[in-house]
Amino acid sequence: MRILISRLSAMGDAVCTLPVAVALKKEFPESLITWVVDPRFAGVVECCPAVDEIIKCKPNFSLSSLPRFSAPFDLALDMQGLSKSALVVWRAKAARKLGYHWQREIAPLFSHPVMPDPSSLHIVDQYLDVARAAGAESDVADFGLTPDESDREAMKELLKASGITGPFVLMNAGAGWATKRWSPEHFATLAEMLAAKEVSSALIGGIAAADIEAAEQVISACPVPVVNLLGKTSIRQLVALISLCNAHIGGDTGSTHIAAALGVPAIGLYSITKPARSCPYGQIHRCHYAETGLNDILPGDVYKTCWEALG
Repeated sequence: MRILISRLSAMGDAVCTLPVAVALKKEFPESLITWVVDPRFAGVVECCPAVDEIIKCKPNFSLSSLPRFSAPFDLALDMQGLSKSALVVWRAKAARKLGYHWQREIAPLFSHPVMPDPSSLHIVDQYLDVARAAGAESDVADFGLTPDESDREAMKELLKASGITGPFVLMNAGAGWATKRWSPEHFATLAEMLAAKEVSSALIGGIAAADIEAAEQVISACPVPVVNLLGKTSIRQLVALISLCNAHIGGDTGSTHIAAALGVPAIGLYSITKPARSCPYGQIHRCHYAETGLNDILPGDVYKTCWEALG
């Protein structure tokens, strides 16, 4: 059985789609699962043993930008619901085509949307509804995210070189939108409170100018050392690094989903998005939500949640 998953971006969404591949592989262990992904986020899929073949693709709406497949598929899943992901499914010439229910642009023309079960509030469960419609039984989301051991060793060396030898938390002060970023001063206060308990803090995030600026502002505002690890890891190494930390704090961004997939305590900070749908999976009890704005979430409250997670 040949199965195609079309989920090109972004990092957090790719992580949240991993349980689909795992559920299908468990149900159809002899199947060949191919995943088409944006090259920037392929490292996430590379850490999932349920995926047999990874095709890196960034469609630009010309036929030459679409992948060519050696044989048709029995099943193709559009897990993104956009034109670019739909065109990949169209090219696949699959016998059966299903998709995540929120289909936009031309996506409805190429796959049948699977409406979520009323009990599926979180996006991970809504993705799994597609796998269930394809015949997989899955009561519990299994991400199958497994960091490479060589990457873990490299990250241990990076931490040691950065002066981190004891318990530490990772903080992500960046996010795609400014309204999803907790203030650098709040992150700095949290890092100072953790340092008083001999817990180190390190910053991770993207290399966009806004992310770099946010990290620099945290470091500038904090009276204790905060390690800056932005731009020092690949995506695969980021997975390995998060697997080594004691907890992770961030807004509505991809790294918190990696932490949740690895079983690492993830403290999510939310305002314009609702945690029930998009929080680190299974960790809504650790999330903080303020409808009036992110900065109304106080560092002391986040510290308490973090300290409880650290045990």
